[in-house]
Order: sequence, then C-alpha cells, then structure tokens
Amino acid sequence: MSVLTRDEAQTRAQLLDVHRYTIELDLTTGDETFDSRTVVRFTTRADHADTDTFVEIKPAELRSVTLDGQPLDPETLDGNRLPLKNLTAGEHELRVEAAMRYSRTGEGMHRFTDPTDGETYVYTQLFMDDVQRVFAAFDQPDLKAVFDLSVKAPESWTVLANGITEQLGDGHWRAATTPLISTYLVAVAAGPWHSVRTEHRGLPFGLHCRRSLAPHLDQDADELIEVTRACFDRYHEKFDEPYPFDSYDQAFVPEFNAGAMENPGLVTFRDEFVYRSAVTDTERQTRAMVIAHEMAHMWFGDLVTLRWWDDIWLNESFAEYMGYQTCAEATRFTDTWTDFGVARKAWGYDADQRPSTHPVAPEAVDDTAAALLNFDGISYAKGASALRQLVAWLGEKDFLAGINTHFARHKFANATLADFIDSLAAATERDVHAWADTWLRTTGVDTLTPAVTPGENGTYSLTVDRTGSRPHRIAVGLYDQDLGDNEGHLALRRRLDLDVPHTDPQPIGKRPALLLLNDGDLTYAKVRFDPESFETVRKGLAGLPDPLTRAVVWNALRDAVRDGELAATAYLEAARTHLPHETDLALVQGVLAFAAAQVADRYLTPEERPAALATLSALCRDLIRRTEDGDNPGLRLIAVRHFIDVAAHPDTIAAWLADGTVPGGPELDPELRWRVLGRLAVLGAVEEAAIAAELERDPSATGQEGAARCRAALPDEEAKARAWAAMFATDDSTDLSNYIFTATAQGFWQPEQADLVRQYVPRYYADAVAVAARRGPAIADAAGRWAFPVHAVDADTLRLGEDCLRDGEPIPALRRKLVDQLDDLARALRVREA
Repeated sequence: MSVLTRDEAQTRAQLLDVHRYTIELDLTTGDETFDSRTVVRFTTRADHADTDTFVEIKPAELRSVTLDGQPLDPETLDGNRLPLKNLTAGEHELRVEAAMRYSRTGEGMHRFTDPTDGETYVYTQLFMDDVQRVFAAFDQPDLKAVFDLSVKAPESWTVLANGITEQLGDGHWRAATTPLISTYLVAVAAGPWHSVRTEHRGLPFGLHCRRSLAPHLDQDADELIEVTRACFDRYHEKFDEPYPFDSYDQAFVPEFNAGAMENPGLVTFRDEFVYRSAVTDTERQTRAMVIAHEMAHMWFGDLVTLRWWDDIWLNESFAEYMGYQTCAEATRFTDTWTDFGVARKAWGYDADQRPSTHPVAPEAVDDTAAALLNFDGISYAKGASALRQLVAWLGEKDFLAGINTHFARHKFANATLADFIDSLAAATERDVHAWADTWLRTTGVDTLTPAVTPGENGTYSLTVDRTGSRPHRIAVGLYDQDLGDNEGHLALRRRLDLDVPHTDPQPIGKRPALLLLNDGDLTYAKVRFDPESFETVRKGLAGLPDPLTRAVVWNALRDAVRDGELAATAYLEAARTHLPHETDLALVQGVLAFAAAQVADRYLTPEERPAALATLSALCRDLIRRTEDGDNPGLRLIAVRHFIDVAAHPDTIAAWLADGTVPGGPELDPELRWRVLGRLAVLGAVEEAAIAAELERDPSATGQEGAARCRAALPDEEAKARAWAAMFATDDSTDLSNYIFTATAQGFWQPEQADLVRQYVPRYYADAVAVAARRGPAIADAAGRWAFPVHAVDADTLRLGEDCLRDGEPIPALRRKLVDQLDDLARALRVREA
C-alpha cells in the first residue's frame, strides 16, 4: 500500500475543498467483512481544473464507484488509491461502495468476541491512515469536512459515534452531523454495551464497556464521572472556547493498541482501565490523567488540528502537559508530576539518547510511514517537559493567553508550529521564537553538573556546568541535615531560582549537605551530583521531604547507571536501603521496575543476576512486613507483585496460589493468580493442566492472555515451538490477535531459559521481518517491542540485528523498533563493561 507524502498532501489540499461525507456502514453481513457506502461532496478549485487526484480506500472488494453519476472502473484501484482524473472546476459527488475487512490488530474496524459470554463488539481506530480500512476518504488531516454517519447493526446492539446517536428501528442508527473534523477523528463503536449515562452542563456524558465488565465499571463509575466533570470544568476555566461537540462519551474497548484515542465526542480507552482486580492509587491516578489528556485533545487536536503529521508533537505534548497539570489542579490526584518524573520522563530521556532521536518538532516528516514512528517518548514526555519549562519561563498567565489566541484564530481549522509560536508571541514580550528554535528543533539531553567553590568565612558559591545547548530555568535545592531528629531527615534551607547558562557564580552561604539541581523537576535535563552531595544521597535519600525531589534524585541515579558512571549494583544498594522507608507509590513502583527489568535482567551478568534477585526479593519482603497493619494496601500490592516477579524459588508463591491469598492479604484476584502462575511456569513448577484449569476458572479475555503468556513461558521445547509457530505463522486463518500475540511474546523469552531458547535468537530477525511485512504496523510494533530477545545481551545478538537492519529490509515500523532495541542492547553491553 502506498503511503501519503507531504508533497502529495499539499498538492491535494491546494486542489480540493472537501465539504461533506455521508457514510453508511452495515455491520450485519458476517464475521469477516462489513459493507461500506460513502458519498463525498467536494469542490475542485477553479485555478486547478482538469487535473488528477486520488481518493484512498483499502477494500476487501470494491463493488462500485461513480463520480458525478458516471461509473468509474473499480479495476483502476492501485493499492489503496483510486484515481480521479480530469476533474473540472466546481462541485463533485463521489460514491463508493465496498466490502471492508474487520481487523484483529486494532487498526481500522476492530472486531472482538468476548470469550466470557460470546458477545461481539466492534470499534474504529482510524488514526494516521486507517480510515481507509473503513470508508473511502481524502485521507489527510487538513481536508476537514462534516460527517453524516448511519449504521446498521444487530438489533441488540447500541451504536456510539462522534455525535449523539438515534435509534431508528430494525437495527438502524443515525449519528448527529459533526462539525468540521479530520478524517482520522471519525469514530464508531458498536455492540451490546453496558452504559452509565449522566449529564453535565447540559451535555450528555456516557461511560461504556463490555457487558462482562459491567460490575467493575459500575464500581468505579462515580470516580470516573467525578474526574471527567472536574477536568471538564477546569478546562472551561482555562480555555475561552467552550467544548465544541454535542456530547462526551468514553468507551472502554477491547484489544486497544494505545492508551486512548481522542475521537471528538467519543473517546476510546483500552478497557484495562476498567479494573477487574485490585490496583494502586497511582494506577487510578494514571487513569485520571489519561481522561484529562484525552479531554485536552478536544481543543488541541480536534478543534484545532495539525496541518501535517510533522506537528503531531503539538497534539501530544500539549495533551500530556495538560493531562498531568489539570489532573493535579482539579482532582484528588495532586501528586501527578512525581509519577511523570519517575516513569514518563524516563521514557523521553531514553528515546532522546538513541540513534532514532528526532527534534520535538521535526522538520523532515516526508510521509505517513515516517510520521507513525514519531509517537514516542520525545513527542509525549520530552515535549510535555519542554512545555512545562516554557510555562516556568513564560508564566502560566501568558502561556494560557497564547493558547486561547491560538484557539480563536484556528478553531475548526488546521494550524502549524509557526502558527502556535505566533499565538504565544502575541501574549508576551519574550522571544518565544528563539526559545522554540533551541528547545523544539534540537535533539539530545543536556547534562547539568554543579561545581561548588569555597569562598570567604566558610561560605560557598555555585556554578552550573552545562553539556548541551538549551537555556534552562531551574530551581536549586539546598538541603541540610535536620538537627531536630535522629532519623536522617534532610531539611530544605531554600530553593534558588537560576537561569542556565549563567555568568557569575551564585552565592549559596554555608555548604549544604545536598545541593540538588532541577529541584521541582521544571526542566528536561540529566543532573549530576558533586561528591559531597552524592554521599548525602547515598545515605539519606529517603530523608528528603518531598516525593518530587526524591524523584529527581532517583532519576539522576538511573541516568548515571545507564551512562556507566554508577555501578548497577550501587543502584540496587540504594533501592535496598531507601525503598523500605518510601511512602510514594509511584517512586516504589518506578524504582523496582528499573531495578528488576534493567539492572537485574540486563545490566548485570547472568552470574550476578541471582544475587540481584535475592536483594529485590528481600526488599519486597521488607515492604510486605511493613504493610501488615493494612494501612497502605497500594504499597503492599506493589511489593507482592514484584516479589512474585523476582521469585527464584516456587515454594512461597505456590503456597499463595494454593491458599488463594497472601498471608495477611491481599487475596489473589485474577491478576495476581495469573501473575503467580506465569512465574511458576518460568520456574518449571507448573504444567499445562494447571494453566487449563485456571483458564476454566477465568475464561475472560484477560484470562486468555494470561494462559497464552503462561504457555509460552513453560520451559519445554514443545511449548516453545508451539508459541513461536503461533506468533510467526504464515497462515492468515491462524493469526493471533494483537493482544494474544503480545501475551505470547511476553512469555516466550525468559533469562532463566537462555539455553532453551538460544536457537530462536537468530531466527527472530527473519521471522519478525516476515510477519511485520505481512500483518502491518501494529504487529510490527508488537514484534519489535515484545518479541525481541531482550535477555540476550551479547555481541552475537547485536551483530545479527545489525545484519538485519542492513540486509533484511524490515518495514519502517519494525526497523524503528529494532534500531531502538539494538541501541539499548549496546548500552547494556557498555554498562556491563564499565
């Protein structure tokens, strides 16, 4: 299939004005395909008459095409492009009838049958260029139009869409006409949904999920509605433009590839956000942040939309920043920036140090395939960090004034980075254009290092050395030992506001026990410690009073390990010393995750790994003991999860499974049962019969994934062969869904089974290239992310991967994942050698 280039999009945008789509979908024609009828009304501009263009569609069968009443030959379809030749000036009407394939990869019209009750659901995910899998379209973001949509569905189904839907009888539904929106934002979700409906500010609000999840949605409905209303009200305090659509539905849909999608009036979320099992408050906070993130898109992304995909960062960075900030301002989750700092921001730092890095606002996004690769930690986390730094430098009042100018200038239209910067510049005397050049058009992570110099009378001064090119406005925290207690607490003396680079040394008075650059985490940079401060961190990290301050310190330690400046074992020692005293759940989760998945599994050698797992196991036991009184169930749940994951011996967790509970709680809910069973499979302490029995106990979609993960993890040659064949099959009829593929891949590679799976490492590259080419970007992403042999940290794996990049011709989505995985592998080798 051809990808759309920026030049082609610009040419077509100069040629056409698209006015209206009338779309009829029939979802009653069978399990494999649905019928799609589209009428597109558009105008060819007078100065571009008698020229050619094309409309995109990816049909199973193209049945008929007419242009202005004259039939066109369906055989002229070339890949996904149907040529329209010799267009005269003026109005035109294009009619296209086709049968379209349902998807099992989360692209286009995804179809899912719930194994719990046999009910079927469909929903669209039309991002980038997947609208062509559902209806014919001039598929680019700057050809906005209004959409009239009608759907025929089984009579027991409910149909949701961008606008309020009306049931007409006999399974027919009609959606209210949309305002001007881009093609990729059209949305349909149909099935026997369980719905919770309410109103707010005169608008209908709705929550929707599969019927089998109804009790779990009902349990959390009050919290979800409260968060939605609070964010909605807060955005109306921030933004002058009112919410631009006629309703606000949030549908939790199965096998969704992303976290959520900002379809106007019908936001779709992965239905893992409807919690079947116990979760921590940090996970609830993440869900609230995603709600706030997607709602921000209603203005930035939907009301005002990017002109071309080079500005996707504007959508995502803005929503990411607003999601965390608005959640902190409007909901009970006031500590969102700590979670951002320890989890999300690391995603940006890692991405920005790989060969695939790109500017936050890249200039070379030549086609849709290249654009798809930029949905990464740079467009989200680094971009949000840059906006947070911009607000610190510009001031929130001027920032919001610029945003509101942007909405007023470009509502229901398209805009570029230049338009955005011009809107900000109109609200301030600061040189926003220069800021944009240094922050948005450059790559890499700056490093800030303090130099503390003694002066007269026992005083000291501070100079900050910068490796990099960006200006930074930071706070510098000066901490002294708290003389009022004997528990090693540190007290904040003061925070200095500092612009970097700076010319004159900054007086700091007497030497603090800890000098922390970027205290408050307002900029995007790696920070280092002076020797005395590092010694304080080593002994007293847990004594810092603010969790966001501790997040900055943990990030600095993480960066030092990745850069080979701090021994991986030293990070484990810090975790072992300080996490038993930590109270912030995001910090405990983030540190344990890095310690297990990166330090123990990759940065230490196989010979060192058992001792690392023993350290983490002892740490988790301490946390479990500390929470026996039941006062901190979230912390206890994190400790239990990680204890299971690092268990080197099966006895304890097998006893938990047999008893159905951890002594003192929690009881083993489905998530914990599958987690224990998965670890027992890795350790060779469970057989197929136990997996089958657990699946009979929990036949849900999550249970199916758990069983696939466990079966792939069994230390048995036949089990590995079956799992490999399932992932990399060449027969369309046996293809795994996106979620079952991922679950199988997650179970397959295990460090404990390196000898057993050694033969599959060289096979991976050719098989991944083949399955990616056959099944497309979503499976390519899963194959590169989850099916890669991350445990195989050796020069041979690196060499084989480099050979594949040079000679194997992977599709762009897989190539990007392989580039990143191989760079992480090379980094792990360097860390081991440091």
